[in-house]
Amino acid sequence: MNARDRYEEWLARMDKNDPLYQELLDIKYDESEIEERFYQNITFGTAGLRGKVKAGTNCMNYYMVGRATQGIANYIKRFGKEARERGVVIAHDCRHMSREFCLHTAAILAHNGIKAYIFKGLRATPELAFMVGYLHTQAGINITASHNPKDYNGYKAYWEDGCQVSSTVADGMLEEIEKIDPFKVDKVDFDYELEQGRIFILDESYDQEYIDHVKSLAIHSGDEIDLDIPMVYTPLNGCGTMPFVAMMDERGFRNYHLVEEQRDPDPDFTTVGYPNPEDPKAFKLAEELGRKVGAELLMATDPDADRFAIELRNDEGEYVPLNGNQTGYLLVNYILEGRKDAGTLPSNGAMVKSIVTSTMSSKIAQAYGVKMFEALTGFKNICGRIPGLTKDGYEYLFGYEESVGYAASPLIRDKDGISAGMLVTEAAAYYRKQGKTLFQVLQELYEKYGYFAEDEPNLILEGIAGAERIKRMMSYVRANLPEEVGGIEVEKVIDYSDGYEDIPASNVLRFFLKDGSWFAIRPSGTEPKIKFYFYTCQNSRDEALEVNRKIKEDVMNMVNAVE
Repeated sequence: MNARDRYEEWLARMDKNDPLYQELLDIKYDESEIEERFYQNITFGTAGLRGKVKAGTNCMNYYMVGRATQGIANYIKRFGKEARERGVVIAHDCRHMSREFCLHTAAILAHNGIKAYIFKGLRATPELAFMVGYLHTQAGINITASHNPKDYNGYKAYWEDGCQVSSTVADGMLEEIEKIDPFKVDKVDFDYELEQGRIFILDESYDQEYIDHVKSLAIHSGDEIDLDIPMVYTPLNGCGTMPFVAMMDERGFRNYHLVEEQRDPDPDFTTVGYPNPEDPKAFKLAEELGRKVGAELLMATDPDADRFAIELRNDEGEYVPLNGNQTGYLLVNYILEGRKDAGTLPSNGAMVKSIVTSTMSSKIAQAYGVKMFEALTGFKNICGRIPGLTKDGYEYLFGYEESVGYAASPLIRDKDGISAGMLVTEAAAYYRKQGKTLFQVLQELYEKYGYFAEDEPNLILEGIAGAERIKRMMSYVRANLPEEVGGIEVEKVIDYSDGYEDIPASNVLRFFLKDGSWFAIRPSGTEPKIKFYFYTCQNSRDEALEVNRKIKEDVMNMVNAVE
């Protein structure tokens, strides 16, 4: 069945009073729009579902959310009565239709005899990840599209270990989902299921359990830190305000300032446009406020508060955006230095970074006798290593990846912007007490471990045409592996398409150059983009940046030539 056939089938089967019916009628003669909406069923991939909120099989709407939920319910029922009783905890962010999809999901699960827990309102992704373990549920579901543009929403699935579903579990869920006709999912009523005692609403005491756990990750406190350090935080109109403010207040920080225009949730992200803290443009209002209050540190989380990024005031008084690698250097060093000074650094310590994250953090870990493991991108993979590391006798200390994601607790098995924010705030306050800024500490790390440079550009290629072009780019590079890049000989290539050592298969290419520089190429699994990662270490930061620039120029010219 082609896209037009699927479109016509939906029109024929939909209730004429359904608002989505009129939406489909409005595109009756728009073949490209019909193709985009109906060329496939929205993919249940490594992070669940993600797509634009509108009618169609390739979109986020009641029908496709209901289909996914019924399939997951059938998968959970495979595990018997205990799994149904343990139930599923569900959260959502501030996006269009997030609350509605959350209630719809809870009602379908409850209708299937599966206990459903929901919150009174929106909650951060890391709190949802924590609650899976805290409540000992069989699964978790989060309605969020993270940092994607306003038109998107998503549906992330977690399993009983608190991690995003593994490939094995995802395959089992997908097998059940594919059996479901979205128009035959039982119509359910949330209020009825709530009255029947199959849906439970979590009160604020559960939020406090999460905040208390975040606070337990502190390295320094009391007189060791300067609680008056001036800072600015913005949730970018997402759901970060409540947990971030609670954490800051309970830790005793007295001089932090919120960007008022971005304090409250806004599904249109009117004040920021693209709500990704990884993009320095998202800090515009934070910088303006920072200059007014003399802030040393600017912080931002994305709409579901799992991503976290910072800008630091340099010695000239200007704000400098840090990429995810650089924030990672500071956190890795701060945690290890603090644990060592306190005498709590274990002899069997382990950290995890993604395969496309800088190796400078590996050097820092090695200096403290801690082993740095690698994983595929995404916290499904990074936190997915925790059970195995524990079984092998290691103590997990920290995990992160370059795309501003950090996981500081083995009990919060997803990236957590709130705990990352606490640790960065604490680090800034700790070094300030010693007469140093975080910016100066970063320079000291470069002097000690090498002058690394990092660059992570990407190409956004939307739609079917974009996806096909990304495939052609990867095929071209594989068929024409460069022997020299930026004037430097390519020494080794790792193609992860069939897996490599203990890393599972993934569509990633990694190139190692003779001078120690390296770069990687991979299509994003959650966004319409192809991503590039460039790293080098030279005799100075300026030299490293220049070498990276030349390598990037050659690689980008190569892929951009692919039509």
